[in-house]
Amino acid sequence: MCNKFKLRFNNKKIVGFQTLALAFLLSLSTVKQVNAEQLFTLSKNIKQGALIIGKTSPENIVMLNNNKLTVSASGDFAFGFGRDEVKPHTITVTNPSGIIETKTLTPQVREYNIQRINGIKKSIMKPNPVAIARSRKDNVQIKEARKTLSHSTAFAKGFIAPINGPITGIYGSQRVFNGEKKRPHFGLDYAGKTGDPVKAPADGEILLFEPDMFYSGGTMIIDHGHGVTSTFLHLSASKVKTGDLVKQGQVIASVGSSGRATGPHLDWRINWFDVRLDPAYVLLLKTI
Repeated sequence: MCNKFKLRFNNKKIVGFQTLALAFLLSLSTVKQVNAEQLFTLSKNIKQGALIIGKTSPENIVMLNNNKLTVSASGDFAFGFGRDEVKPHTITVTNPSGIIETKTLTPQVREYNIQRINGIKKSIMKPNPVAIARSRKDNVQIKEARKTLSHSTAFAKGFIAPINGPITGIYGSQRVFNGEKKRPHFGLDYAGKTGDPVKAPADGEILLFEPDMFYSGGTMIIDHGHGVTSTFLHLSASKVKTGDLVKQGQVIASVGSSGRATGPHLDWRINWFDVRLDPAYVLLLKTI
């Protein structure tokens, strides 16, 4: 009798222990899930041409697809989607405890302004070998500057327009001459007069200024950190020199019509390394 009672009592203890253990494991799972949801945040504009800024703990590891992103001491990181990007991208954040959060981001497809023009003379359509050779030389300098990876976090503090003027050209627009697609426009054009002041849209370092590139004329590039750069085309003059640190709103250059411009204006471009982004979108970014 005593032995049966003792067995039943022990069974109850075993069942009770199993129940408590299961509850404890479930609680750990719940905590792990809550923590995972708090690993990082992203800006909301997941579209073609968008700069995405993120925030996480500085000790976390952030991967975009199979590439590790730089995370600042304050937990900021950045990446972007090109004009025609349609593939899903996977962002994975891992904290020191091994907790992982993964999100799949597919850029929203945009419609661009496509202008079709027929009847263009073949002589106009034929590329100029001298122009091609010189532009290739210019592009080497531009590509080298855009490889810069600095630890500046200016990109995460917001952007302002570099000039007060009407917008005359937008990102992504493209002309098709005689059925042949030309290179899309990757900047934001502002109308202006020669000599009008151009301001730094965000803090940064001057990476390059060349007064006479073949197509873009006076060309300046500013580093905003983590591969994010601004490029300004057709300038008539520079107010700063390579290596200078500039503040948002500081006058850095003057509007011009240098290079192959049809008139005075500013062409402002944004890149994440070699990915061409929409400047209009960075003006909409809010700090997170």
